[in-house]
Amino acid sequence: MRCPFCGSENTAVKDSRSAEDDTAVRRRRVCESCGARFTTFERVQLREIVVVKRDGKRSLFERDKLSRSISVAVRKRPVDRDRIDQMVSGIVRKLESGGESEVPSSQLGELVMESLKRVDPVGYVRYASVYRDFKDPSDFAQFIEKTALEEEDIDES
Repeated sequence: MRCPFCGSENTAVKDSRSAEDDTAVRRRRVCESCGARFTTFERVQLREIVVVKRDGKRSLFERDKLSRSISVAVRKRPVDRDRIDQMVSGIVRKLESGGESEVPSSQLGELVMESLKRVDPVGYVRYASVYRDFKDPSDFAQFIEKTALEEEDIDES
């Protein structure tokens, strides 16, 4: 592993432990040249996933981009970083185990919404407002009303 501070390839692992519900390994490293300390994460990648956008463009799936979008949705909400990492890991597992190497962005968006709905209702509405492109306050009201009705139907079952 190359040191991000001085570029030296002489680094040593000082500590390793599992992270993100045992889906990653967190390693604390130290550069033997400059003495800087840094952390790396290793994750299993079953396959490369390509996201097919609405306009037909294709781009490689970026775990960090997914994490950032969820973080924006739950900003200033009582959702800690570990919970976001668990959500992202769950979504990635579903995508990788789905068997397809290309995933429509709409499917990815729906997976995020399912996950947010269980974790934080405000984050769910925030994400939906961008994902579903709400134009005015009535769009929020309709979405919240529809969500409340779905919740009632589930509770009655």
